[in-house]
Amino acid sequence: MVQGKVSKPKKENAQENLKRKSYKQMKSGIAPEVVDNICMSRHSNNESLSQSIGSLIAKRITSKGKVNNKSDTTDLEWIDKIPECPVFRPSKEEFGDPLVYLQKISPEASKYGICKIVSPLYALIPAGAVLAKENTGFKFTTRVQPLWLPDWNVDNKVIFSMRGRKYTLHDFENMANKEFSSKYSSSGSLPSMYLEKEFWHEIASRRKGTVEYAINIDGSAFSCAPNDQLGKSKWNLKTLPRQPKSPLRLCETSIPGVTDPMLYIGMLFSMFAWHVEDHYLYSINYHHCGAPKTWYGVPGHAALDFEKVVQNHIYTDHILPSTKGEDGAFAVLAEKTTMFAPSTLLKHDVPVYKAVQMPGEFVITFPKAYHAGFSQGFTCGEAVNFAVGEWFPLGAEASQRYSHLCRMPIICYEELLCKEAILLHNSQEHDDLAHSSADLASYNCVKLSFVHLIRSHHHAVQFLKKFKGLSSVSLSPDSQGVILCSLCKRDCYLAYINCSCDSHPVCLFHEIEALNCPCGKNPILFLREDESKMEKIAKMFEQDKGIMQEVHQYKDATNLQKKETTLKASKQQVELHDVEESVGETEETRTKCNKPRGPSFSREIKRRKMKSRQQKSKKCSSKITTKEKKKGHV
Repeated sequence: MVQGKVSKPKKENAQENLKRKSYKQMKSGIAPEVVDNICMSRHSNNESLSQSIGSLIAKRITSKGKVNNKSDTTDLEWIDKIPECPVFRPSKEEFGDPLVYLQKISPEASKYGICKIVSPLYALIPAGAVLAKENTGFKFTTRVQPLWLPDWNVDNKVIFSMRGRKYTLHDFENMANKEFSSKYSSSGSLPSMYLEKEFWHEIASRRKGTVEYAINIDGSAFSCAPNDQLGKSKWNLKTLPRQPKSPLRLCETSIPGVTDPMLYIGMLFSMFAWHVEDHYLYSINYHHCGAPKTWYGVPGHAALDFEKVVQNHIYTDHILPSTKGEDGAFAVLAEKTTMFAPSTLLKHDVPVYKAVQMPGEFVITFPKAYHAGFSQGFTCGEAVNFAVGEWFPLGAEASQRYSHLCRMPIICYEELLCKEAILLHNSQEHDDLAHSSADLASYNCVKLSFVHLIRSHHHAVQFLKKFKGLSSVSLSPDSQGVILCSLCKRDCYLAYINCSCDSHPVCLFHEIEALNCPCGKNPILFLREDESKMEKIAKMFEQDKGIMQEVHQYKDATNLQKKETTLKASKQQVELHDVEESVGETEETRTKCNKPRGPSFSREIKRRKMKSRQQKSKKCSSKITTKEKKKGHV
């Protein structure tokens, strides 16, 4: 395999052709050694052939070792049940503007969480040559990945922090190809379905092997040469995030992996664990060269169901943080070390889709879409985030979740939204041109998100001035840089509370008593000088058709969600009170009898609660029966 080039199929000799046909006819669990042995030996009839296959399969499977219970991969029929994600093949004309094209396919493609785009343009200069030219002495350090599924308890979980060796791209490719050849006695590619089954067999075994994976490498393998069609197109990942339709163009500093692409170089079974993109952004991944990559994606509308499954069926309570509900699972998933078989999701009716990405193809992940996958051999890919106007409502959701978990933001959501809204307002004042339906939908999302933000800040400011008696100070725009709340890490672009010592800024969504500044002085409300201008723009957006209706719908939905959360908390308190009463009774009995407390203690509580419910149910049914009898006599 030539470094940095997309491998093309070569003419095969008779033996290789026979081996490839045998691979296609294999069922799950047949190892490559089986086919090699069959091809080398000359069986006289089909019966002896099937006997040889059967015995070798049995030997292969029994040598796998103990299988992880949470992702039982002994039965791999579920692999055939995962549907493929949509594949789009745009023409060169459609391929012109990536964000326009992605907005066009998004209504359909986003239903699957991921999609694949086959590029009509090809890179003229190989990735290896680009990296060697633009990064003299280009080298990278890998990370060692454990190739097994943990039980996800305190004593048994996975980390990917162990540093590997340092490589050039050529050296890593040679190492990866040798590993593949030694494992499968083949220098060519194998069927994707076969390698997918091999991967899940491998990591479910308890042999605890390792692979190397180079992730988050600064740089790009896209060429800027004028004769490279793909490199000079708008699909070059070095320029895509900062195109006119992407809000990320408004980020004042470069953010590796978000506004600037990063490289990902893998070998056979290098994996990227289940995760969702930072701030629920879109992502785009281009496969430069090497073997195929297998992807799994869960649509954004099923993200909460995904987190519930992980919380209840993958993690144990001991490794989840104190944060309740799905937020606890979200916090652990954010570490990007959680890998488990999609079969667990299928069992609990969470939709999963699959893509096999070949060199020269793009994979898009949509907002809130969890995804994972692995390499089928040596691979060199590149990825970056991007956004469009439709992202802002989801960005608000992510920002709120980050603050709830005190998670440090990667981008300043408030700043991006305010800048985008001002630019949109200015452009519409001087632009009477007709816009496409996709553009109008994008503008509507910006306006709606901006109105929500300004209204919530306006109410918070009025409350703090009127009921808390805070005095306010105006700040010149951007004079303070990025201000993060010291309590929840929310970015405070519009306003924040602080005291004269300027050491504990707090956003407007906490109790004023939370400030607790050591200097003991009264807090001050700091507002941007252009806040009134933004409020005027928001008032103008409110006049647009349908905006206020959606604002009220959002408010009603939020209030309903708060009520449901309150009712759920009340129910939990009532149940806890019932248990405490039972505990008190059992404790009293235990003290009198002077018996040690053992496993029967919890069973006694459950038994008493069940007995009480049965008695109540019996009384109710008895009353109903008496009434029915009386009606019958009349």
